Amino acid sequence: MRGRGASNTARADGAPSAAMDGSMVGSSVMFETAPGEAYPPRVHIITPLPGVFHPRSDTWLLADVVRQQDALRGADVLELGTGSGAIAVAAAKGGAKSVTVVDVSRRALMTAALNARLNGVRVQPRRGDLFAPVDGERFDIVVSNPPYLPSSTIPRRGPQRAWEGGKGGRAVLERICAGVTDHLRPGGTVLLVHSSVNDLSRTLDALGAAGLRADVVARERGPLGPLLSARVPELDEEEIYVVRGRRL
Repeated sequence: MRGRGASNTARADGAPSAAMDGSMVGSSVMFETAPGEAYPPRVHIITPLPGVFHPRSDTWLLADVVRQQDALRGADVLELGTGSGAIAVAAAKGGAKSVTVVDVSRRALMTAALNARLNGVRVQPRRGDLFAPVDGERFDIVVSNPPYLPSSTIPRRGPQRAWEGGKGGRAVLERICAGVTDHLRPGGTVLLVHSSVNDLSRTLDALGAAGLRADVVARERGPLGPLLSARVPELDEEEIYVVRGRRL
């Protein structure tokens, strides 16, 4: 598979140990050469601070799709819930003019800025909840790998914020779908990671109701991780999608 991380597990697989041990975890991925590039860029990501989610295969799936966007070069990009900054770094190395990263976690923003520096690019960190730190601003591309694990509550603090997605895993997804149009320029695109346990049709309908043309641009099937299998015991695998919404 192209542009993938070290494992084929999705976000829920092993999330607690990856997010909470505080060790110097690192990963590196080589992307395929994009049009006009002489060589494929390598993105190297570390997560030295406890509580910052280390990128998994769904992260690299989205990063690869971002890099394939024809509009990326010279674009203003917004990443919501940046975590380690892996997707933001991939966008910056792919030729984005500016990359703004938003997260509620100070440690995540510090990690994203550090990873950008390690990869020779820059990002603009903003601390806050989803679109609040970019009120009134518009972007060419908005990306997010939001928390999508179904849960009874949404934690207000702690590393669980990186994967606990509320009822149906849709709490953050719904808010992004409802608010993204106001932050997209005409012709702009939103790209979202989405699990098959989150009801894909609802997300496509929500983006359509927000005035966007919605479709699926990438997908990958694999076994459930331990957290998700404990909450959805009737399933033994899930499919991960990258959903696109385009403002016409």
